[in-house]
Amino acid sequence: EICKGIFALLTPTHWDIRGVESLRKDTSYLVVSNHQSWVDIPALVQAFNRKTPYFKFFLKKELIWVPFLGLAFWALDYPFMKRYSKAFLKKNPHLKGQDLEITRRACEKFQGIPVTVVNFLEGTRFTPAKHAAQQSPYRNLLKPKAGGVAFVLAALGDNLDALLDVTVVYPDGKTPGFWDLLSGKVQKVIVDVRTCPLEPRLWRSDYQDDPVFREEIQQWVSELWQQKDTRIEVLRGGCQDRP
Repeated sequence: EICKGIFALLTPTHWDIRGVESLRKDTSYLVVSNHQSWVDIPALVQAFNRKTPYFKFFLKKELIWVPFLGLAFWALDYPFMKRYSKAFLKKNPHLKGQDLEITRRACEKFQGIPVTVVNFLEGTRFTPAKHAAQQSPYRNLLKPKAGGVAFVLAALGDNLDALLDVTVVYPDGKTPGFWDLLSGKVQKVIVDVRTCPLEPRLWRSDYQDDPVFREEIQQWVSELWQQKDTRIEVLRGGCQDRP
């Protein structure tokens, strides 16, 4: 609430929030979103504050240094992830799977209470260079990682009311930085929220030990991402028609 007030006071940004009218504060949600900028985080704050239960982000450790937000996330005990390169993990195999263990421990704290769990499935911010290096099959997205969301579903599946599929779009055509937001250079942000049912089949087995189930979850995530890729095109195409 404090961060939302700061942005409202200091910036002229118009937050075009769509699809949150029917959300409730007495249940639990899993949020998945595309990730382009640190501005995505205040965008989600704008969308869900006072609309859903207290939310928890799984964040990269570097975000602790972001002004205002980093201190708030640390004080609120948000789980911070440490990303390692494949080369580093090859030399330090004991660190492999550390993020999944952080996910598991964090979800244990969420048991039995209304919560909104936020997961950026791409694991890093989208850039053209990363997109090219990955040879991503999506036009506007990096490849999603299914492991983290599978662990959240395994730990909280029966307690989750729905999946909130969030698509963040910057109509100006340029992905803004956090300082662009603070300095008033971000005119408009679209946050499109699609509420989707979650089927029990998504947590019926063990993602790590069941290869058939793992493939099913990866396929489900892939289809979700294909729909999101199309949705980004639609939202960008419609930007000229809305203020």
